[in-house]
Amino acid sequence: MAVTCAIAAPVWAQANKMTPIAIPAQPKAIELGTGPLPGATAAESWHSQYGSVFARNVTVATLTPFLPDPAKATGVAVIVAPGGGFRTLSMENEGWQVAQALADKGVAAFVLKYRLNQTPADMAGFERSMTEMFANTARNPRPSPEQAIAGLAPQIADSRAAFALVRKRAAEWHVDPDRIGMVGFSAGAMLTMATTLAGQDAKPAFIGTIYGSLAPVAVPTDAPPLFVALAADDPFFANGGFGLIESWRTAKRPVEFHLYEQGGHGFGMYPKKTTSTGWFEAFSRWLGMHGYLKPAGAS
Repeated sequence: MAVTCAIAAPVWAQANKMTPIAIPAQPKAIELGTGPLPGATAAESWHSQYGSVFARNVTVATLTPFLPDPAKATGVAVIVAPGGGFRTLSMENEGWQVAQALADKGVAAFVLKYRLNQTPADMAGFERSMTEMFANTARNPRPSPEQAIAGLAPQIADSRAAFALVRKRAAEWHVDPDRIGMVGFSAGAMLTMATTLAGQDAKPAFIGTIYGSLAPVAVPTDAPPLFVALAADDPFFANGGFGLIESWRTAKRPVEFHLYEQGGHGFGMYPKKTTSTGWFEAFSRWLGMHGYLKPAGAS
């Protein structure tokens, strides 16, 4: 599955080794109540890399609110799903920083720390496991969207619980329960799509998939508006065609697609010199075009 930017910038990666760090304080994180990951033996741990922080071996899912200034609040909310190949989570670059940027625009954002597949507890073992995953990804054919969704039961449960929690506390957080969307990165993009297609009661109002798979899917008749961003030099998803886009268009559902010339995989909120850095502003303009940057009914 898709991973963070570990192979998107080899030179940078050589200068930014994974370094174990203490689990950071997360005083606003709310446990989602989906229970511990079945069969988990390795405890949650964190590391730094690329000047950012990552979590792995997450066994208990949480949701962290980033609420806007009440004077700017639009009533819109977004569940933010970081990526990391379902083995790690880019909590800062694809989570907290994205959520804060959305809050700055008046959108309530909630970072989903979903449960992950277990990896070796020691850093050397983890690095070996990631190298093996990269190799297997290159050698083996990708699963179909249906096969991928079938293997994401814990993560979909976490996503559904996140939507349920935001709706339950909508009045407290000044959120319109009918205006909750989701944006995901890499594996988080896959989870966003899985939530849309198989999340039952989640029903996101709009979705964004950032450097995720473009494999075709069966699109529901009531599919939400879709925003997609991908770099043409993405090592995972740039050469498989544009089936997802065509699926949305064939279903006559709204879709916007940005294919950046450069950016690699995992660019997120990193300040790169490529035009892919503009994805967030493009996403914000797209939200505004759909009326999500102002209160419902505002002209």
